[in-house]
Amino acid sequence: MSSMSQKQRLIQNYTILAVECLCIILSFILGVLTRGAAVSFQAFAKSYIAVIAYILFFHLLSYYLFDWNVNIFKRGYYIELVAVFKYNLVLIFFLSFFLYITKIAEDFSRLMFGYFFCYNILFTYIGHLLIKKYFTTVYRTSSGSSKVFVITTSAYADKISKNLTNSGEWSFEITGMALMDTDSKGFSIQGIPVIADKNDLFVQFKTKVVDEVFIHLPDYSKEDIEELIINFESMGITVHVNIDYFNNVIAHKTTEIFAGFTVLSYEASTFDYRRLLVKRIMDIIGAIVGLAVTIILTPFIALAIKLDSKGPVLFAQKRVGKNGRYFKLYKFRSMYTDAEVRKKELMAQNEMDGPMFKVEHDPRITKVGAFLRKTSMDELPQFYNILIGNMSLVGTRPPTVDEFNQYDLYYRRRLSIKPGLTGLWQVSGRSDITDFKEVVKLDLEYIDNWSLTSDIRILLMTLWVVVMKKGAR
Repeated sequence: MSSMSQKQRLIQNYTILAVECLCIILSFILGVLTRGAAVSFQAFAKSYIAVIAYILFFHLLSYYLFDWNVNIFKRGYYIELVAVFKYNLVLIFFLSFFLYITKIAEDFSRLMFGYFFCYNILFTYIGHLLIKKYFTTVYRTSSGSSKVFVITTSAYADKISKNLTNSGEWSFEITGMALMDTDSKGFSIQGIPVIADKNDLFVQFKTKVVDEVFIHLPDYSKEDIEELIINFESMGITVHVNIDYFNNVIAHKTTEIFAGFTVLSYEASTFDYRRLLVKRIMDIIGAIVGLAVTIILTPFIALAIKLDSKGPVLFAQKRVGKNGRYFKLYKFRSMYTDAEVRKKELMAQNEMDGPMFKVEHDPRITKVGAFLRKTSMDELPQFYNILIGNMSLVGTRPPTVDEFNQYDLYYRRRLSIKPGLTGLWQVSGRSDITDFKEVVKLDLEYIDNWSLTSDIRILLMTLWVVVMKKGAR
C-alpha cells in the first residue's frame, strides 16, 4: 500500500471512529434526558461517566478486533441499517453484562437504555450515510484526494474503467486515460477523458496533476512495462501495475513477498490475524472450562462405561485436521470394542450419500454410549484437543482417515480451517441430513462467512441443542 493509500485509510478509519464515539455520547445524554433523569444527573454522575467510558472502551476494542465497518462503502441503505442495528444489539448485550457485574444496574432504568439504543441506531446510521456521502462526492473531487492516471489499451479500456469507477473507493479520482494502441484523444470512456497515446504519453504529464498511475497492459512485454515504471519513478509518481489477469479466479488476492519474490497470492478465504488470535483465546478459555467439567464428570462416566461393557474408557481415533494434518481425537467410548470391524457389515445400511457413515439405531452403540451421545458428553475429552491446538470450539468436524481418502477436491476445502467441536451443520438438524454434500455446503457457508460473532452464535445454538437434546444421536 502506498503512503498516499495509507493516509486515506487513516482518514477513513479515524473519521468513522470519531463520529461513532460522538453518536454514543450524544445518544446516552439524550437517553438520560428523555427518561427525565436530569434531576438525578449529579447524584449518579459517577455511574453515568463509568457507563459511557465502558461503552466507548468496548466500542474501540470491537472496532479494532471485529472491523465491522470494513465494507461500509459497499453497503447500501438497507444493509447499512441492518449492520448498525446488529452492532447496537451486541453493544447493549455487553452493556447489560457490565451493569450486572458492577452491580450498578439499579442506578439506571431499562427505558433509558431503550432510548439510548434507539438514538444510537438513528445517529450512527445517519452519521454513516453522511460520511459516505462526503467521501464519495466531496472528498474524491477535492485537491486532497489522489489523482490517478490510467494507462491501458482499447481492448481493456471499458472494463478497466468500469471496475475502477464502480469499486466504491473514495480515496482517488481518475483524471485521465492513455490508450497505448490507438489515437483516441478527445474521446471519453465511462466518463474518463482519453488525453494521451503511446507517442505523447510523457508530454501530457508535464501539465497534468498526477499522483499515481494505474497500468493494465497484459499484452506488453516485461521490458516495455519496466521502461514505463522507470520513467514514472524518475518523475516521483507512484505506479500500480495490474498483474491480476485471471478473470475467473474468485479467491481473495493479496500481493506479498515470498522467498524474495513479489507474488500475487490467491486464497479461498482470508482471516484477519487479530480475530484469529481472539478465536484462539476463546478456544483456550473454553477448553479450560470444558476440561474442568470433564474432570468432575469423568469418574461417574468412567464407572458407567466400565459397568456397561468391556473395554477402555477413552476412545482415541486418528482423524484428519486442517489441510490434511493427522491427529488423535479423544472421546468417551460409546461403542463396543469391535465397532470398527462391524462397520464393514453395516456399510449397506449407510444412510448418508457420500463418504460419511451414519446408521439409525446403530447396533454398535452401547446403552451408556447412547446416553452419552444423546447428551453429547462423549465429546468432552475433545476439550483436550482444543487446548493443545488440534481443534477449535467451532469449525468443521474432522473426518476419519477412511472418509478423507474418499474426498474429492471440492470436499477437501472443508479442511481449509481448523476442525471444531461443533459447527454450523451440527446445529442445523444434523440428524436429518442424509446427503454429505449438504454437510459440505453448510461447512463452506461457515468458512466463507466466518466471524467471531458467528462463532458465538453457533456456540449458543449448540448449548440450546444439547439442553433440548436435539440433533445428536
